[in-house]
Amino acid sequence: MLVTGGAGYIGSHTVRELLRTGQKVAVYDNLSTGHLWAVPQGVTLIKGDIADRKKLTETFRQLEIEAVVHFAASSLVGESMTQPAKYYRNNVAGTLALLETMQECGVKQIVFSSTAAVYGEPEVSPITEDMPHCPTNVYGRTKLVIEGMLQDFAAAYDLRYVSLRYFNAAGALAGGGIGEDHNPETHLIPLILRTANGRRPQIDVYGTDYPTADGTCIRDYIHVTDLAAAHVLALKHLNGGGASRVYNLGSENGFSVREVIEKAKEVTGINFPVREVERRAGDPAVLVASSARIREELDWKPVYSDLDRIIRSAWAWERR
Repeated sequence: MLVTGGAGYIGSHTVRELLRTGQKVAVYDNLSTGHLWAVPQGVTLIKGDIADRKKLTETFRQLEIEAVVHFAASSLVGESMTQPAKYYRNNVAGTLALLETMQECGVKQIVFSSTAAVYGEPEVSPITEDMPHCPTNVYGRTKLVIEGMLQDFAAAYDLRYVSLRYFNAAGALAGGGIGEDHNPETHLIPLILRTANGRRPQIDVYGTDYPTADGTCIRDYIHVTDLAAAHVLALKHLNGGGASRVYNLGSENGFSVREVIEKAKEVTGINFPVREVERRAGDPAVLVASSARIREELDWKPVYSDLDRIIRSAWAWERR
């Protein structure tokens, strides 16, 4: 089993879940955003880029890889709008190189890390997998292009895949020494907790006039451990001969920015500064997933994805 991007936030949690369920795992990562310390001791780490077909081919053949879990990608929404070439090169061209190498080496199964950004600004909530795909940023467009590539490779080359569209991943592995550590950090919960821990002067609330109960945006947060478990189930589905599928991954519960801030104050016991500022362009009012399909078909059951547990685990990581 090869996990590309396995030194990153979600990838490193998934590596541990795969190991826990008895899988033999190797990590392939260029460490541009991943961390060496996030790779468990004893796990083979190949430092390389997914665009390097020679190194990929050597890795597949030497390690006798039979399936791939693919996380490796550039993933900053704002950066994707100012550096689109980087995102098409890393995400789309890089994945094409990976798929071509898989085809050459006879590897027929892949679990793909996609995103809710493929939907753009949906008018209906909760969001189901068959809703229109209208991404509003380059990052979301690259992920949608890759989903199309997977569909075409499946039709032409007998590839089977599961594409997992994440909503807001959050939290950290309990007692596991890994958590969210991006540079720059753009996600709400770690930014809030950095503020509570004195590493930021305040947390900014972007817009307080949305058509929601308290005027702030509502998002669906899912614990990273529950995300990791879904990847294991997707792999099991493919190993059992299952057909290619696309699934949303969310908790099916929405929390406003104000609610997340108040919960963080409760958990930390710290009344940190909050500043209200203007809306950001392109922020939808409400993004909440329907995860009914993966619950019904793969029997996925989120265990850790209540807001209190998410923030407590993230706070324990932040204090480390």
